[in-house]
Amino acid sequence: MLSKKTKYGIKALTYLARQENKTPVQIATISQNENISLKFLESILLTLRKNGLLASKKGKGGGYYLLKDPNEIQMTTIMRILEGPIAMVPCVSLNFYEKCEDCPDEKTCAVNKLMIQVRDSSLKIFRNTTLADLCNC
Repeated sequence: MLSKKTKYGIKALTYLARQENKTPVQIATISQNENISLKFLESILLTLRKNGLLASKKGKGGGYYLLKDPNEIQMTTIMRILEGPIAMVPCVSLNFYEKCEDCPDEKTCAVNKLMIQVRDSSLKIFRNTTLADLCNC
């Protein structure tokens, strides 16, 4: 299930993507318009800033803004920053692989085979969807 952190992060990013000329937006404005707790949103935006998707400007006219064009921001990037691994089990993760302790042989594991298909289908959607696709901008 998608976490609230990721859901709210996507909502905040699409809100910022709709701004003309990458105009900085105050956190309170995003919070109010997207119905997201201010404190929770602060944490999410800080994470996105630390990972290079957002920048912030202090002072009058300050706020958060996108560093890249929405067409350049793939959902895979957003999902991995906010949600972590895209794969549902660690043994099929491309970036966070770990062997399952209870599995003697991944090559014959039915769960592994199924989760590879789920991972690949999800990745296809996330790789082919950008922030621009979500905000129609």
